[in-house]
Amino acid sequence: MKKESNQRMEEIISLCKRRGFIFQGSEIYGGLAGTWDYGHLGLALKNNIKNLWWKKFVTDREDMYGVDAAILMNQKVWQATGHVGGFSDPLAECKKCKKRFRTDQLVNPKKCECGGEMSESRQFNMMLKTHVGVLEDDSSISYLRPETAQGMFINYKNIIDSYHPKLSFGMAQIGKAFRNEISPRDFTFRSREFEQMEIEYLIKPDSWKETFEHFRKEMLDWTKLIGLKNEHVYEHEIEEPAFYSKRTIDFEFEFPFGRNELYGLAYRTDYDLKKHSEASGIDLSYLDEETKEKFIPHCIEPSFGVDRSVLAVICDAYTEDDLGGEKRIYMKFAPVVAPVKIAVFPLLKNKPILVEKAREIYSNLKKEFGAVMFDDNGNIGKRYRRQDEIGTPYCVTVDFETIEKDNMVTVRDRDTGSQERVKIEDLSKYFNKKF
Repeated sequence: MKKESNQRMEEIISLCKRRGFIFQGSEIYGGLAGTWDYGHLGLALKNNIKNLWWKKFVTDREDMYGVDAAILMNQKVWQATGHVGGFSDPLAECKKCKKRFRTDQLVNPKKCECGGEMSESRQFNMMLKTHVGVLEDDSSISYLRPETAQGMFINYKNIIDSYHPKLSFGMAQIGKAFRNEISPRDFTFRSREFEQMEIEYLIKPDSWKETFEHFRKEMLDWTKLIGLKNEHVYEHEIEEPAFYSKRTIDFEFEFPFGRNELYGLAYRTDYDLKKHSEASGIDLSYLDEETKEKFIPHCIEPSFGVDRSVLAVICDAYTEDDLGGEKRIYMKFAPVVAPVKIAVFPLLKNKPILVEKAREIYSNLKKEFGAVMFDDNGNIGKRYRRQDEIGTPYCVTVDFETIEKDNMVTVRDRDTGSQERVKIEDLSKYFNKKF
């Protein structure tokens, strides 16, 4: 079973490179562990997921405020929250192969998989340190942020002063974070540079349970929206949550390499705002105008990994079947996240009358749907297979009957391979129903 899972993961990684979804970072120089570059199609898939998330959790709601905080922040931010002193993992090194591993992930804490003896465990700080300015001294120290949450917490007062929101309300952000992972692995799952979609939702303390449940359901709805299979998504209640959390749920996903954390939902209490208020000397309490009560709000945090979302979507979309007596590999993306939604073909590339009509249809569809591709490379069968591999839900073919007979085109469905004739003037209505 493990061999089959490993093989499946290798096939997915191969397809991602072959079709321009994801490449190894710095590849021509031998790569840099834990870094990945997104190609044209991978970036389109990633942006579709981010835009869909922003629509669902921010613009479609009345209680969210967007934030785009700086990656570099005053080092006091991380000192106040305990990251400088405590953002670490237990680390052990193999005395034989010299590889380092997180102690809590070793099957045998005393033996490496190579057979070598493991060193004693020691704490390893995961923040990437840098210096701001020309001098490299203690006062110039900064860090590449290990999470996006603190950028929102330190802007809480700005949001209050600028917009005067009433509780409950949320701050939302999509942005990069960095962790000096000991052993990056499993393709893009554990990387040193990654992107997060997070909400810090501020509430009165007595409403945390109902708010927590609201976001639990919203997060499950989100997994369905992006096309993840219900049977591959699990809720895992954390018995011993982080010290700042009163309750935490992990949403885990069944990747080919095993079940692992995809998203998290935490009740962070008032820990972060209280720490920043104490450390900065700035009053970060909230004044309820109706009751005149003054208190530091509590926080519910739904946290989503962008790169893990992309990886989960790719893993669930990867499908093998037989179509027309031939083995086929295709990406069964939900149309809402597919990087290319429609491909338009002339039946033959050397017939100007077909190419001209196909170009006209392509241009009109692209203006309306955006993610539309023109493809005339190779025979029609090869084009179908190529579009299947990048997950294009529908292909439109212009043939001689289109020109000479009925002004209709052939629309092919990716999942079933079925085809139907549709009038050119009805294509907009046809695809609007599909998307």
